[in-house]
Amino acid sequence: MQIRIFADGADLATMAELAKDDRVSGLTTNPSLVRKAGITNYRDFARQVLAIANDKPVSLEVFADDLAGMERQAQEIASWGENIYVKLPLINTKGQSTIEAIENLVKIGVKVNVTAVFTKEQIYLATRALDDSDSIVSIFAGTIADAGQDPMKFMRYAISHRYGKTKILWASTREVYNVIQADECGCDIITCAPSIISKLGGIGAKLEQRSLETVKEFYNDGKGYSI
Repeated sequence: MQIRIFADGADLATMAELAKDDRVSGLTTNPSLVRKAGITNYRDFARQVLAIANDKPVSLEVFADDLAGMERQAQEIASWGENIYVKLPLINTKGQSTIEAIENLVKIGVKVNVTAVFTKEQIYLATRALDDSDSIVSIFAGTIADAGQDPMKFMRYAISHRYGKTKILWASTREVYNVIQADECGCDIITCAPSIISKLGGIGAKLEQRSLETVKEFYNDGKGYSI
């Protein structure tokens, strides 16, 4: 497969292990993961992640909700390392577009990861705003699928509309097969939780063997019961 895998998380010990994994090309996190991990000092956390990454790409997100605050935080985060992609949502909590902030950051050389992208219109706006820069569009394919829609058509649309150095990322991965799907449709990157990465070794396994293993598991767990 040609697709690159970014490990998604906020547990430093797990991130350190995954950063050593040759299958993992980068690290990414988000405010929700940071909150769940009990992180209290984001700057210290980020610096530890950068040390763990050992020059692999790292995506770190802003916390501000206004455009000026997003730009200020993005510039600060970008200054922490050349391998950083700064994550900005395409809209804020009021539904207002952040395109202006994204364009301003791209103009001064900040590598942006446009996140929380769901619709074709948002994909189009994001790819145009990034303007051929070394940046990323993160499309939440898993959440799109949860809404009962086929994420593949959104990913293919993104790939056909991106240009230059801008990369398309499959986000909110739900299962190992998503890695195959993302690779087959031409995505550049997929983010995977540690639970997904741990299953990657099973790609290509013979289903007959999996059938036998499952029967043995059921049999062993059923020992001691009677009917």
